[in-house]
Amino acid sequence: MKDYRSEWALLEAEDESDEMEHRPPTEEYLFYRAVAEGNVEAVKANCEQGRFIESEGVGTLSKNPVINLKYHFVITTAMIARICQQSGMELEQAFRLSDFYIRKLDRIHTVEGVRHLHDEMVIDYAEKMRKYLRSDTNSRHINICKEYIYAHIKERITIEDLADELGVSASYLSRLFKKETGMVISTYIREQKIEMAKNLLRYSEYSMIDIANRLAFSSQSHFTQQFKEVMGMTPKKYRDTYYMIQWDVKKEM
Repeated sequence: MKDYRSEWALLEAEDESDEMEHRPPTEEYLFYRAVAEGNVEAVKANCEQGRFIESEGVGTLSKNPVINLKYHFVITTAMIARICQQSGMELEQAFRLSDFYIRKLDRIHTVEGVRHLHDEMVIDYAEKMRKYLRSDTNSRHINICKEYIYAHIKERITIEDLADELGVSASYLSRLFKKETGMVISTYIREQKIEMAKNLLRYSEYSMIDIANRLAFSSQSHFTQQFKEVMGMTPKKYRDTYYMIQWDVKKEM
């Protein structure tokens, strides 16, 4: 039997100047979170940019470009299945869907074909997660309101914006939202922004001011105050505690 451990030890000891450095995993984790949170728009944007087939900073698993991409596809599918299952997708559905798409690889023999299958797979997972996370008994107006907030989470959202989108008065929407969800709209918007901030703190290297700006908080101090009110700790403490803890999504609860 071949001693692969010895072969790896020799390879690892070689100091090759042209050895590629892998890119940081932060972007990858944010993408997985976008899928698991049903952020279809963000997932589609990533697909349109062709991020999956970019080779810079990505390990070479095979000299054959199609097989190499297939290996990466299997890894991506397995990771997404697991994090979607941890985010609420029924276990059998998550892994049967993974098996389904991986089996489809057998019939594909081009880079473009693998890319197309990848895009179909991640959008499928994202759409299923969106449906799961948005499935409730709210009225049509409230569901549309939630969808608008979700799609515009990086903007400053007012009750007037939402009322205009729905074609109703702000006072009517406020009463209806409180009646059906048990919270006022501003609280719901804040909580959704904090959820996004938690992901950025865990899976990116954005500074506190960058995160505050990206989520349309009026200032870094305002962001810190709002985050602490919701989470019971400052953004810095949250990052120090949970940065790059990928899998146990319940660990912070």
